[in-house]
Amino acid sequence: MDTLISLMAADFIGKPLWLWMSFLGIVFVLLAFDLGVLNRGDKELGIAESLKLSAFYIAVAVVFGGWIWLSMGPAAGIQYFTGYAIEKALSIDNVFVISLIFSYFAIPRMYQYRALVWGIVAVLVLRGIMIGVGAALVQEYDWVLLLFGAFLVVTGIKMLIVREGEADISKNPVVRLLSRFLRVTPQMHGQRFFVRQPHPVTGKIVLWITPLFLALVVINIADLVFAVDSVPAIFAITTDTYIVFTANIMAILGLRALYFALAAMVHRFEYLKYALALVLVFIGGKIFWNHFYGKLDPAISLGVTLAMIAGGIAYSLWKTRRTSAGAH
Repeated sequence: MDTLISLMAADFIGKPLWLWMSFLGIVFVLLAFDLGVLNRGDKELGIAESLKLSAFYIAVAVVFGGWIWLSMGPAAGIQYFTGYAIEKALSIDNVFVISLIFSYFAIPRMYQYRALVWGIVAVLVLRGIMIGVGAALVQEYDWVLLLFGAFLVVTGIKMLIVREGEADISKNPVVRLLSRFLRVTPQMHGQRFFVRQPHPVTGKIVLWITPLFLALVVINIADLVFAVDSVPAIFAITTDTYIVFTANIMAILGLRALYFALAAMVHRFEYLKYALALVLVFIGGKIFWNHFYGKLDPAISLGVTLAMIAGGIAYSLWKTRRTSAGAH
């Protein structure tokens, strides 16, 4: 018993092991609730249910952030909420890509939520690896933060001046590679990711993957690409690996619930991209400010970040109100 207590109290990447285990326990309970209760049968998640579930996840994230504020101090709390806001906003901007992937693979809405929830398991591993590598680099080499800052500034400027066309999923090299070397069934098989059925040439019963699993793989690869922006952005806020990881995962958990409401009105957030670009430039610039002039007050960073994101959302809704009204 004493050995177990000592193990749980031991430091793991800067925090006691019990803190990490407690957070992963919360994530496990939420995933079990999603898959075992909310998504037990084949049903389409409506917009109203999506918004209610999203409000629940946001409440969980806020309560968790409140606990960080009280137990680790106001500075840690502000860093968590700033990271959460940035990750949430960047995730919202990528909903359109996820929607395109589901459309390309013709995934019915009743199966989309299950794929998104299972995707979180892969995200936990992928984000954990990226954050762990990032933390090791930052701890060993201080100048890596300056590279992160420069990358964020360049990415933000590129988002401001380069107009992106509609992505063609069929031309994605990952999709081509998977479709070429894996046996993919031409039709859905309910919520199943794998099925066993005869090979068309040999007649032997072999394992096939379904379009649902292929969509899941592509979505997680896309999430890994998205993380290239979001992970450096949150490291610019704090180098506390625990806060970086928890803020990332909390935002992603909620996105899965919010997806169905956002997918129906993603066209209303046309100008959010520009607000996010300014956020990336600001966060990247903050790294250089902190390095050469002294640490910027975290409250200022949180206030500016929230103001930019809220402004981008409000301006988008205002500019697209006529389009939305005309559609009805």
